[in-house]
Amino acid sequence: MKPLSRILSWLITFLVPIALLFIGLRLMLTPVFLQIEYHLPGFPVDNYGFTTADRLHWSRLAVEYLINDADINFLGDLTFLDGVPLYNERELSHMLDVKNVVKPALGVGYAVLAVLLGLTAWARFGGWWNQYLRGLKRGGWLMVGVVAVFGIFGSISFWQFFSFFHKLFFQGDSWIFEYSDTLIRLFPLMFWEFAFLLAGIIAVGGGLALGLALKPKAD
Repeated sequence: MKPLSRILSWLITFLVPIALLFIGLRLMLTPVFLQIEYHLPGFPVDNYGFTTADRLHWSRLAVEYLINDADINFLGDLTFLDGVPLYNERELSHMLDVKNVVKPALGVGYAVLAVLLGLTAWARFGGWWNQYLRGLKRGGWLMVGVVAVFGIFGSISFWQFFSFFHKLFFQGDSWIFEYSDTLIRLFPLMFWEFAFLLAGIIAVGGGLALGLALKPKAD
């Protein structure tokens, strides 16, 4: 069992960062997170007329679209009071692209959590608990290291980091919009600055908790 337990221990090490990042992502896809965002001190007002209540209403529907099974008409059918579509074709195309990234990411996240839960039970009753704890501890420190690298990049120039992030998942400049477009009015740059900051805090907090709190025995 010992060689297998070592392999499983290292598997846990690499699954932990995925699980922590998934937890951060899932928390951001909630109405509570939107409430926090739009009530941040200094959050920019919408120069084209959205109130905070408007932003909460429309952003909630945007987030709901990303996690439900509806097609793009869920957003495409939304209109302003005068009947003008809420989103233009470019915005709808981008939201479809985002959904095609978010939905698989959520599926992977839930699968990783399920695997970790199964490995937890196996380790507890299978006699390799110490190796399991070592995997969690290494995974925690790995998460801290990954966030540190990206945090340095993001602190130097968040816009460059933001651009790099989008180029990893989307083609061309499909994610760049006019200031008057609904997506920018709902989700200005400060929205994403705080989102990435919160994700980093969750990931580092979880990583430090695992890295510092766990005390596996020496072989």
